[in-house]
Amino acid sequence: MKKSRGSPNQKIFQELLKQVRINAGVRQSVLAKRLNKPQSFISKYESGERRLDIIELREVCLAVGISLEKFIDELERLIAEKKMEY
Repeated sequence: MKKSRGSPNQKIFQELLKQVRINAGVRQSVLAKRLNKPQSFISKYESGERRLDIIELREVCLAVGISLEKFIDELERLIAEKKMEY
């Protein structure tokens, strides 16, 4: 089974994580402070070097002002949109 780290869906997920942070006007260092984590934590999950579990994802969403539900809805929309391109 192919690892999902580099899969198209994982790349969409990573880009969405970065985009919601940027849309909120939050720098990596500020988000890291809000999460009580090092800045490298943010950098690593945005680049795909590290994966988030569901609880961490929820904390990230709350820290940038988006609900987990809204994040997931947007992720599903982007994945479906990408599938339609094929």
